[in-house]
Amino acid sequence: MFFSANVPKGPHPSCRRSYYKGAAAPRWPLTEAELKAIFKHADENKDKRLSKEEVKKAFDYLGSRLPFWRAGKGLHQADGNQDGYVSDDELDDLVKYALEWLRQKHT
Repeated sequence: MFFSANVPKGPHPSCRRSYYKGAAAPRWPLTEAELKAIFKHADENKDKRLSKEEVKKAFDYLGSRLPFWRAGKGLHQADGNQDGYVSDDELDDLVKYALEWLRQKHT
């Protein structure tokens, strides 16, 4: 789960999913460090790389209406070596993609 002191709690208020029941809404806008922490918490198996499913869960947490599609786009943007995972080296590109998406979503 994504519960940590450095990570906003709960999905965006516009998110209709109840996956994170009882969690407080995150503060918006998010910083790069907060987004990076969210993606690192999504690494459920702690292998220091994010699969498409883990990226999907992070975008679901962030309030995406189509988290599977958003994860595919993010993976395409960030996965420089085309291995199907976002490694620590590629995480900055995924964070930049997510920040741009969040700016468009909340303006």
